Amino acid sequence: MQAPPASLDLSARLTKRVQSVPPSGIRRFFDIAATMEDVISLGIGEPDFVSPRPIIDGAIASLEAGKTGYTSNAGLLELRELVSNELSTRYGVHYDPSREVLTTVGVSEALQLTMLALLEPGDEILIPEPCFVSYGPTAIFAGAKVVYVPTSVENNFQVTAEDLERRITDRTKVVFLAYPSNPTGAVLRRETLEEIAEVVVKHDLLMISDEIYDRLIYGEAYAQGHTCLPSIEALRDRTVLLGGFSKNYAMTGWRIGYACAPNEIYQAIYKLHQYIIMSAPAVGQYGAVAAIKECQDDVEAMRRAYDERRRTIVDGMRAAGLPTFEPEGAFYCFPDIRSTGLSSEEFAQGLLKEEHVAVVPGDAFGPSGAGYVRCSYATALDQVEEAVRRITRFAERRRRANGEA
Repeated sequence: MQAPPASLDLSARLTKRVQSVPPSGIRRFFDIAATMEDVISLGIGEPDFVSPRPIIDGAIASLEAGKTGYTSNAGLLELRELVSNELSTRYGVHYDPSREVLTTVGVSEALQLTMLALLEPGDEILIPEPCFVSYGPTAIFAGAKVVYVPTSVENNFQVTAEDLERRITDRTKVVFLAYPSNPTGAVLRRETLEEIAEVVVKHDLLMISDEIYDRLIYGEAYAQGHTCLPSIEALRDRTVLLGGFSKNYAMTGWRIGYACAPNEIYQAIYKLHQYIIMSAPAVGQYGAVAAIKECQDDVEAMRRAYDERRRTIVDGMRAAGLPTFEPEGAFYCFPDIRSTGLSSEEFAQGLLKEEHVAVVPGDAFGPSGAGYVRCSYATALDQVEEAVRRITRFAERRRRANGEA
């Protein structure tokens, strides 16, 4: 293929909204680690479990039965009915599966479609941070202005109604929440969500709630139970609920998620989905049907395994002199590494180079993450234990070097 002429500046032809967004800070360290040997990766939020056997069998059966064509645009009605029943049974949230539940290509598609459906250029969206790296960019791709709302360890990385209300302007349209949180593992209490609901109603705003980790909660949060945002009556008709199968069911590669919303909003999201995607992969949908029907015990077994790893890594980080917030959800911990005298970037780079452990700099998730790193404990317990030993060596070595300096 002939190269374009030197005078043709293709980068100048790209849209400003795309150029303004940096590449993912998570993938950068993952790509480096992939070129090295003997690396323990605590970088990617992906379960180390293989999808439970009934999911695989359900998918294989669908292929053998010749079910390889498109499903309906909205997805298999059986799957949407199962999702609706799950939400109703677990959280008391009721969605009509035929007109309020959409099957998507992972939560990623559901998120982007929702941003496009709700946000006009110039609209503002409030997003607490530190937060997963894709939240802000998907809003920017829709032309919106992102207003990040800082959270801190002093408040358990929980955003408050007051934090949000201080940043509301006449351009604010949407409040975005994602709890349990990636990267901190924070979980919002119901009373906090009810206070946020009052602010949202007062200012006539809409909400998006990413609850992909809803089943992966621990400790006191597990005892109290997950609060599904639209279960708060005042928010049900103001909220788009995003969820999926990747984390709870160890189905990251199957790419099946969903968006639930009042019909008026659903229709807009559905229209975008029709034109951009057509339908989610059929084989993944049949796998997801099997997941809900047959794999509830597997979800609980994986949750218990994550909980054991959680205790191991949190206790290990603290013993290593790295203060660590108590995560109550998802599968991440967020240790404070400032005692080493390093920035988040320096710590992550040095740890990977010297001890072959991959973590993600905390400020990849927003300014409030500076001085922290994200460690995923979605890997085998023996690997978590060895990673803790290596991190302890690295932290002690760096502190000694600082003392000698």
